[in-house]
Amino acid sequence: MYAVIKTGGKQYRVAPGDTIRIERVEGKVGEKVNFGEVLAIHGDKQVFVGADAAKATVTGKIVEQGRGKKLTVLKFKRTNQYKIQRGHRQNFTAVQVHDIKL
Repeated sequence: MYAVIKTGGKQYRVAPGDTIRIERVEGKVGEKVNFGEVLAIHGDKQVFVGADAAKATVTGKIVEQGRGKKLTVLKFKRTNQYKIQRGHRQNFTAVQVHDIKL
């Protein structure tokens, strides 16, 4: 059984036991997280989409709060002596999915 959830403006396909990295969610390590927006659920022989899937809940536990690896952003124009170099590290929350309830 797996579900498609939406959080942080992105969609994720999750199953019980999966660990996913999502956009930063408030909470400490060990706290429970409920994903409210469930888009679809695929069971053993049934598929729920739309209003049926919206009634379902997906719960998980926060495993880690962290920051991703550093990315370098470079803007360059060759004839104008224009070069801007910046770094960026995105915040993330690692969540382990526990169960999917209909």
